[in-house]
Amino acid sequence: MSAWTRAREQAREAAWQCAYDNAQQARGQGLGVFPTRNKLPAIRSPHEKGHSCKGDCGQPGHGVYDATTDAANVRRLFLLAPHADGYGIACSGRMVGLDLDRKNGVDGVATLNRLAREHGFDVPQTVTICTPSGGFHLWLTVPEGVTVPNSVGRLGPGIDVRGTGGYVVGPGSTGRTGEYGFHPKVGYVDPQPVPEQLLALMLPPAPVARPQRRITTAPDAAGRTLDGLVNVVLNAPQGERNSKLYWAASKAWAHVGVGHLAACDVEAELISAALQIGLNDAEARRTIASAGRGAGVSA
Repeated sequence: MSAWTRAREQAREAAWQCAYDNAQQARGQGLGVFPTRNKLPAIRSPHEKGHSCKGDCGQPGHGVYDATTDAANVRRLFLLAPHADGYGIACSGRMVGLDLDRKNGVDGVATLNRLAREHGFDVPQTVTICTPSGGFHLWLTVPEGVTVPNSVGRLGPGIDVRGTGGYVVGPGSTGRTGEYGFHPKVGYVDPQPVPEQLLALMLPPAPVARPQRRITTAPDAAGRTLDGLVNVVLNAPQGERNSKLYWAASKAWAHVGVGHLAACDVEAELISAALQIGLNDAEARRTIASAGRGAGVSA
């Protein structure tokens, strides 16, 4: 059986019935899946680089936003990805994934165990996928209505969180160095709830109340500049919100770099504007920080 055929069939199993053990005994409820090639989405995007479409156009090629539980759609996606060697499982609803890397001197398992000791929780025995590099993916559940953002290394070295808008590679997928599969000593178990203490670490910190920037009847030139950039974000049309935020942040950070604006003012004002137009906090902070790096400013 080719890697493509194996990936397609096991993606269909996951889509129909959540997961299966090494004997392919299906259990649970459906999870959204999409084809991958060496861990990355296998269908090329229909858009130019820098787009913000999340599948609203109706065309395939949006990675995790193509994920489906419908058998006919799974088949259609794999026909569009003849070189696929695996599948991704969308982390949506109540599911989150912990990606524990063990390579290049970093041990995410040791980091997780340290967090468990320091914060007083037990690591649950949950779905554990062995990765080709020697690491693990843990499948966990969060309470209804809780949104966990994606993060890379924020919990500690070697731990990435796959939350809303993220995905984990499904068991049976093939990477450059091997196959993803259920841990032989654990097999299949139902995904377990995230311990409260660990969930608290996954969630973004509560926003810190910042003093509002003082507005006078005759604001200075820097203040007028920042107000103008904020208005660019607030008036951004649908589909251009993130790109407009990046543009405005780049201009604002340039002013920070020469001492015309305070970094805290720039960050607070632009994040506030981004939230008002519907971007989430994590996405806004990531875009603003990226713009700062591009402008040569530590964001």
